Amino acid sequence: MKKETAIINVGRDKKWTHGIVNPPIFRASTILFDTIDEMHFAAKNSTKGEMFYGRRGTSTHFAFQHAMTELEGGIGCALYPSGVAAISGALLSFLKAGDHLLMVDCVYEPTRILCDSLLKNYGIETTYYDPLITNDIESLIRKNTKVLFLESPGSITMEIQDIPTLAKIAHIHGLTVMLDNTWASPINSKPFEMGIDISIVAATKYIVGHSDVLMGIATANEDHWKTLCQNSYLLGYCTSPDDVYLAARGLRTLSVRLAQHEKNALQVANFLSLKKEVDHIRHPAFESCPGHAFFKRDFSGSNGLFSFVLKRGSKKAVNAFVENMSHFKIGFSWGGFESLILAVTNIDKIRTATQWDNSKPLIRLHIGLENVEDLIADLENAFGRYNQALINDNK
Repeated sequence: MKKETAIINVGRDKKWTHGIVNPPIFRASTILFDTIDEMHFAAKNSTKGEMFYGRRGTSTHFAFQHAMTELEGGIGCALYPSGVAAISGALLSFLKAGDHLLMVDCVYEPTRILCDSLLKNYGIETTYYDPLITNDIESLIRKNTKVLFLESPGSITMEIQDIPTLAKIAHIHGLTVMLDNTWASPINSKPFEMGIDISIVAATKYIVGHSDVLMGIATANEDHWKTLCQNSYLLGYCTSPDDVYLAARGLRTLSVRLAQHEKNALQVANFLSLKKEVDHIRHPAFESCPGHAFFKRDFSGSNGLFSFVLKRGSKKAVNAFVENMSHFKIGFSWGGFESLILAVTNIDKIRTATQWDNSKPLIRLHIGLENVEDLIADLENAFGRYNQALINDNK
C-alpha cells in the first residue's frame, strides 16, 4: 500500500475495533479472568495483544501500537507518557553504569539535560559529536560505547545527519543505534531501512496534531524489541487509553496534514529567503541547510518546522520581531494545526562539540494550517517592528 492508504488501514483489525471504525476506548487497571489457565496465558502473551493488566495495555493501546509498528517498519513499539519519556526509556533500557553514550550535539535540549544529569549520576558517560560527522564517528567509539543516538534534523538548528553511514559504522562495533525520528514521522523516512535499531517519535507533535496530548513512541527491530519492551514495563511507563485514542484518531489524517504543513512552510521559507535581513534558511529542503544532500537522499518530504537566521539583531530587536504577532503564537513544542514562533538565544550554551555564532539570532517557526498569505503578512509586519527597533538602537 502507498503511505496515504496504509495510514488509514493500519491498526484496524476487527480484534481491536470490534467492527467499529475507530477502536473503542478501553479503560482498565484490573483485567478479570475465569480460570488460572486464562490468566497464565494472558501473562505469557501480554506483549502479543492479550490483555493482562492495565499497564500492559488494552485493545485501545494494542491497535495503535500495531499501527505504529507497521508504519515505522519495526517489530514492536512501546508507548510512553511523553516524547522525553520515550527517549529516557530507550536509553535506560540499553545503558548501565560504566557505559559510554555517543550523543549528537544538536539534540533536543531536554535530552542533553537527561544525559548531563540523570545518566551522569548513574555512571553513564556521554560524548557529544558533530551532527555532520560521517566516517570519523569511528574515532569516538570506545570499548565501552554501547549506544549511538541520532536526531535528524536536529532540534532548532536543523542539521541532517548521514544516518546510513553512521548506523553501518556503529553496527560494526556492536552499538545500538537510536534515532529521534519526530521531525520526519513515519510518513517521511524509513528509519529501519537506514539501519536504525530503535526509532523514537514524540507523538505529541504531528501524530496527535492538535496540541492536546503528550505521548512518546519507541519502535524497535527484532534484535532490540524484547529488551526495550521488558525494561520499559519495569520502569513503569504507561499511557492513558483516552490519549491513545486521540493519537490514533490524529494518525488517520497525518498524511494530508503533513502535506499541507509542508506546502505552507515552503512558501513561507521562500518568502523569508528573499528578505534582506535574513542570513540563511535552515529548512532541510533548502541547500543552505547543513546536510541538505542527506535530506534529498533519505527523506521523502518535509513538514512545517524550520528555522531562519538573521544577519544581526539586538535582544530588543528580536523581541520586537517575535512579540505582538497576529497569527504566530509564542510557544514550545510544535506539530499542531497552529503556527508558532520561538526566538532561540542560548544555542552557544547547549553545544559542546560544535560552535554557534550567537551574534546572528535564530528564529524557529512552525507553520500551521492557516492561510499562507496571512502568515506572510504577519511576518512582514514583524520585520517592520524589527527594523524600527534596530533604528532605535542606533539613535
